[in-house]
Amino acid sequence: MQEEPQSQPPKQSFGLAIKWGWVNLLIVCLFSLISIAILPFLRLKTQSIKADSVQSLISVEENPSLITLPSFQSNTFLPISEPFSPKIEKPVKKIRVIVTAYSSTPWQTDDTPFITASGTIVRDGVVAANFLPFGTEIRIPALYGEKTFVVEDRMHPRNYYNVDIWLPSYQEAVNFGAIRTYIEVLEG
Repeated sequence: MQEEPQSQPPKQSFGLAIKWGWVNLLIVCLFSLISIAILPFLRLKTQSIKADSVQSLISVEENPSLITLPSFQSNTFLPISEPFSPKIEKPVKKIRVIVTAYSSTPWQTDDTPFITASGTIVRDGVVAANFLPFGTEIRIPALYGEKTFVVEDRMHPRNYYNVDIWLPSYQEAVNFGAIRTYIEVLEG
């Protein structure tokens, strides 16, 4: 007696499943990139619409006979509600100081090397100075041009007209050295 061959389900190609997996992954990645690229434009457009709506409501309250609809800008990617003009801070005074650098090492600071005297965490743009109040913004134009620093730390009391810039590594602080220059204290 001869046995009948059993019917087996058709074999699926493993390579085809991998191919479709990569295609799906590629589609998800492209969709994510497009969403990330478009999202800021959508936020700007909705903010512009809200501003126009508020302005029209104010106009109606002042003069009920005047009803205006929000205006939409056409043929633009970025609606500009007001021209960009950066705030230019003028220096209040120039002070001649010695500029040094420090890093977050316990033997250079105290037992909390990553916390400043004002209670914030050290980061780029933080300086220590004893002769200026916390939160004072300064520039060191000879070394850093227009970059703004904020006084958030203190030094040893003997270093009165010194400014100590925080740097992320000990070696950078050592290489910085000590430089006599002017700082500009900005109006606050």
